[in-house]
Amino acid sequence: MGADLHKTYPPYKAKAREEYMSPQQLAHFKMILDSMKRELSQDIDRTVHTMQDEATIFADPNDRASQESDMSLELRNRDRERKLIKKIDETIARIDATEYGYCDSCGVEIGLKRLEARPTATLCIDCKTLDELREKQVAK
Repeated sequence: MGADLHKTYPPYKAKAREEYMSPQQLAHFKMILDSMKRELSQDIDRTVHTMQDEATIFADPNDRASQESDMSLELRNRDRERKLIKKIDETIARIDATEYGYCDSCGVEIGLKRLEARPTATLCIDCKTLDELREKQVAK
């Protein structure tokens, strides 16, 4: 849910001859990342309160198992969101350091369209593709 929040913002329209990662572009992506982080944090808080409110001891083992399974799934999802918040914080730090928008591996521009799709991207599409191919080869 929270990860799709950035899609509610209209994509950045670069002006003619605008420099890549101009202050306006950096502000646009920082706004998206801040909103994503805020939404994820609210989701996590809601989950904690819901789990505390719904912590019931069921006499029936099947009901208890079902509740534990639901809570386990919810906790895994929230852990994923917690990791995303950490990645968002790292990305905001990159924006503040004016290092945002460039590939960690080869240094080329990641591109506005890719960053709109995944604001936390740190690799250009070519390096990411190679990275995924390496992962597949190691997994076999």
